[in-house]
Amino acid sequence: MSDTWDAVVVGAGAAGLFCAGVAGQRGLRVLVLDHSDKVAEKIRISGGGRANFTNRDLDPQAPHKHFLGANPHFCRSALSRYTPADFIALVQRHGIAFHEKHKGQLFCDRSADDLIQMLLRECEAGGVQRWQPCAVKALRQGGDGVYEIDTERGTERSRAVVIATGGLSIPKIGATDFGYRIAAQFGLRLVEPRPGLVPLTFDGEGWTPYAALAGLALPVRIETGEKKARMAFLEDLLFTHRGLSGPAVLQISSYWREGSPIRLNLAPEVELHAALARAKATSRKLLANELASLVPSRLADAWVQQDADWQRPVAEASDKALARLAERLARWEITPTSTEGYRKAEVTLGGVDTRDLSSQTMESKQPGLYFIGEVVDVTGWLGGYNFQWAWASAHACAQALPGR
Repeated sequence: MSDTWDAVVVGAGAAGLFCAGVAGQRGLRVLVLDHSDKVAEKIRISGGGRANFTNRDLDPQAPHKHFLGANPHFCRSALSRYTPADFIALVQRHGIAFHEKHKGQLFCDRSADDLIQMLLRECEAGGVQRWQPCAVKALRQGGDGVYEIDTERGTERSRAVVIATGGLSIPKIGATDFGYRIAAQFGLRLVEPRPGLVPLTFDGEGWTPYAALAGLALPVRIETGEKKARMAFLEDLLFTHRGLSGPAVLQISSYWREGSPIRLNLAPEVELHAALARAKATSRKLLANELASLVPSRLADAWVQQDADWQRPVAEASDKALARLAERLARWEITPTSTEGYRKAEVTLGGVDTRDLSSQTMESKQPGLYFIGEVVDVTGWLGGYNFQWAWASAHACAQALPGR
């Protein structure tokens, strides 16, 4: 056994590396362990390889409105103390060029690797040790309150252990349930994990009319849930061979519950009923051709095939048939069979129950054991919010770790 570390961070992802760097620069003796030989793979593949690393639109006064969890207010403390502006300042200090795409989403100009190298430099500046690949076999607390960590390179002792191992999404880059197992070992509660920000799938005859639309993208309004539980987004939809994807569906998937429908307005910027009524009074074209001026032509063709009353010139269509068509496009209700699962999920919903964590420090009810990032039951919207939670929760933890 070596000398005692001040903190051992398990997980060399966004939250783990950032926490280690901040703690190391406070003068703490920090070791990072990860079972993979690669670092921060989720950063590397995010944002099309350019890492959507934060979101300017996050409101520090009400950050919880962009996050889900059994207690959405839990994330408020960390997010208000380490804001997007704080992380942007760090990125600028390292000379990394970035740009805003839309809705406050910030991306690296060149490559996500710029961000990874920044985190590694921050760790170097703090004298952080990093062992990879080096899996943790067991974790226990000794009689003196110090943790003993059995690793593939021997047993290490540490005053604090930070679990930053993420969730179950994208197993091909090394996702495991390690963090949940450690939480359970020390008697902490878990909110059942499930895939989030994930495409939805449909089976059976009900999907047959739409299967040929694979590859079609269009802006929509999408919603799910009823009354207070209703959630809606205005985003782009993408038809796939197996179902629906695109930002609209990824966003709503985090709120969707199995067995419940989703509702879509496929022409949210058009008053369809009025537009079709005008066309009936002035046009001799087929209804499908008139509809194609209001929505993508492939969508128009697929839609009119579903009802013989729509397969005629618009002037010959009955008012009832046009009203039915407008209603169907503006309020298409369909129930997904399932999701694409963790394989395609960008995040994991659920995780370590925030009732067993301090919102100020990320320390659990088990003294000296901390949980940060995706392993916690805090999940952000699409668009950089989950990385901001990684930075904010890591920073709160790093500032709270006791020194010597």
